Amino acid sequence: MPQNFWSPDESKQELDPLESLLSEWSDPEVEEEEFRSDFFQGFEGRRSKAALALTMIWATTIALHLVSWGFWLVVSFTGLLAVHTLRIYLAPALQNPKPLADPDLANAPTVSLLVSAKNEEAVIGQLIENLCTLDYPVEKYEVWAIDDASSDRTPQILDDLAPQYPQLRVLHRPSGAGGGKSGALNQALPMTQSDILAVFDADAKVSPDLLRRVIPFFDNENMGAVQVRKAVANEGENFWTKGQHAEMALDSFLQQQRVAIGGIGELRGNGQFVRRKALESCGCWNEETITDDLDLTIRLHLDRWDVGFCLSPWVNEEGVTQAVSLWHQRSRWAEGGYQRYLDYWRLLIGNRLGFTKTVDLTIFVVMQYLLPTAAIPDLVMAVSRHHFPLLSPMSGFMFTMSSMGMGLGLYQIRKEKGEITGIKDIFAILGQTLRGMVYMTHWFLVMPITTGRMSIRPKRLKWVKTSHQGSQEESLEAS
Repeated sequence: MPQNFWSPDESKQELDPLESLLSEWSDPEVEEEEFRSDFFQGFEGRRSKAALALTMIWATTIALHLVSWGFWLVVSFTGLLAVHTLRIYLAPALQNPKPLADPDLANAPTVSLLVSAKNEEAVIGQLIENLCTLDYPVEKYEVWAIDDASSDRTPQILDDLAPQYPQLRVLHRPSGAGGGKSGALNQALPMTQSDILAVFDADAKVSPDLLRRVIPFFDNENMGAVQVRKAVANEGENFWTKGQHAEMALDSFLQQQRVAIGGIGELRGNGQFVRRKALESCGCWNEETITDDLDLTIRLHLDRWDVGFCLSPWVNEEGVTQAVSLWHQRSRWAEGGYQRYLDYWRLLIGNRLGFTKTVDLTIFVVMQYLLPTAAIPDLVMAVSRHHFPLLSPMSGFMFTMSSMGMGLGLYQIRKEKGEITGIKDIFAILGQTLRGMVYMTHWFLVMPITTGRMSIRPKRLKWVKTSHQGSQEESLEAS
């Protein structure tokens, strides 16, 4: 899928399978030279589209300052945001389906658990042992450990573990195989036979009943994927890990509520479950994106599949402990999230998602990506014209609702764990929320800087290390 392009008519053919719209970029008859040419043209196209988007954001913000009715337009749009946000916050949360009981296991679907690992000797053994001892029939699930040309002891550890667990399969990729994590997953996919596939990072840790509690989500035939709530294993280590804990609580709350109103559920990589039929129908994992989970999210919804969310059990992962590492990670997330809108905008504006999902997606694009970027020209114009920033109503509303969502998410998580025992716990949640909102201000730097970088710098994909306590995480990143 070297370049994402569809003719104007195709974006309106809502019944066409998404795979057919992407098939031209997976044609085995395309010569390698032509493929590589299209690949780099795709990245140049993203840069041009990012530059155009940035120009439009700045021009629109400046124009609003120059017209007398600009402020009232902002207030009116903030009102629309409020209506949709209140609908999200007030919706009754969906309950997890009933876990599989012992008699249900005979007819339970098969599951393939995939782990792509590169130089993960510090954590890979613990994860494999964790996944190979789940409370699920051994003949009903398999674990695929994909060694992506590691140069440490990862291959040896996996080979030593293979004889101990009958459901463990080890795949060694040669150096230069390409495609990063997505390439590793796509290489293993044809070797699996299961109805459901799950993806885990090497530092993950899950509870034994995970499969019993997640698989019932797929009783809904339209459920294409399910994201398990992520939790920070080293939450209490420092300010950054505590902030990530609060951030994940906000994300957890919003995920549940958006799914409850029929909005966009999103995949978060670690702990994602995908129906094979849904995955194959929308083109499998994209090897030309820096965030395979966010890209797959959009393609699943475009192909009219739903994405669910599982609050409990959760998957533990190691939080980033240093500011520099956090900056690189969040920049990658921001770029990958933005990139998918640049890639699939023709289908998105064609209402292929349906009205509810289109509105929900639009609201969150504005709040997550456009508003932080527009804050810079808004501040420049406010200083030059000696008045308050024009976008203050939207910014204030976003801050207020994010604070409420974070507090509700933290309360929900503590309640799920049975940790709400008195008023002191409520005050503790308020303190966590305040600290979390201070931490979240980094997004107002990450978003505009990432948007600007996407507009002017050519990109190439490569593996980049992100340091973790006790492990080395590999992530597909742009430079």
